[in-house]
Amino acid sequence: MSRQSLIKNLKKNNPELTNSDAEDILNIFCKNIQNVLSEGKNIELRGFGTFFVRRLKAKLAGRNPATGKLIYIPEKNKVRFRASSKLKKIINK
Repeated sequence: MSRQSLIKNLKKNNPELTNSDAEDILNIFCKNIQNVLSEGKNIELRGFGTFFVRRLKAKLAGRNPATGKLIYIPEKNKVRFRASSKLKKIINK
């Protein structure tokens, strides 16, 4: 589902909202998620799942596909998502 589809769906379910209001709501929601994750905190949406940040260690394990030489991969953060049991049940009907 695209961003525009989410905005249209939000507006369809809440007819009193204008397109710009629905877009603002989505922007605020996404910005809040970004801010919390950048602080290293978790976001738990009950019945949906949890977003969290995992730190991946630096390693010398990547390979250049053209030359086959080992490549150094620096340490970095990755966003992960763990689905709730309720969401898993809905998906696996």
